[in-house]
Amino acid sequence: MYFLNSNVQTGWVEVIAGCMFAGKTEEFICRLVRFSYAKFEIQVFKPTLDFRCNENQVVSHSKKAVEATSVNNSDELLVKLKPTTNVVGIDEVQFFDNNIVKVADYLADKRMVVVVNGLDKDFRGEPFLNVEQLMTRADEVKKLHAICVKCGNLANMTQRLINGKPANYCDQIVLIGEKDKYEARCRHCHEVTY
Repeated sequence: MYFLNSNVQTGWVEVIAGCMFAGKTEEFICRLVRFSYAKFEIQVFKPTLDFRCNENQVVSHSKKAVEATSVNNSDELLVKLKPTTNVVGIDEVQFFDNNIVKVADYLADKRMVVVVNGLDKDFRGEPFLNVEQLMTRADEVKKLHAICVKCGNLANMTQRLINGKPANYCDQIVLIGEKDKYEARCRHCHEVTY
């Protein structure tokens, strides 16, 4: 995939997706660091909505971090994009507006490398539209899995808990949190109440 030389740079979109606690942010940071070793100009963006850590960093659960710019939407991302940037990282892409898919395509068409990460499904097990669309349009997709906290099997679902009980299907889709509100579960241990 990496056929770059001093004369030609081709653009593409990479998607890192999966459930919570699967290592998406860790993989995202590792990929961006690799580009930094090759002296690429990298810009990382994150949604303002994600306030779990420092607003100027993307931080993994293992505390690896990369500098980032918080933006409210995909239009603001384009405004804050520097003309010298050739690698764009987009964290928690599921929290962006639906235009982020077109923005990723646009940047890749302008010969930039676009690396995004995000949850592929919400707590109900329904696809996040942005991630679903990006996965079908991407040049490379890496789907990561966690380990189910209930049985130890491969986990591909994000379990939301409210006071220790499974959330209701009708609860709001976006609720920012970590281990205080979510667990990784396999398809058999995942529960949603109705």
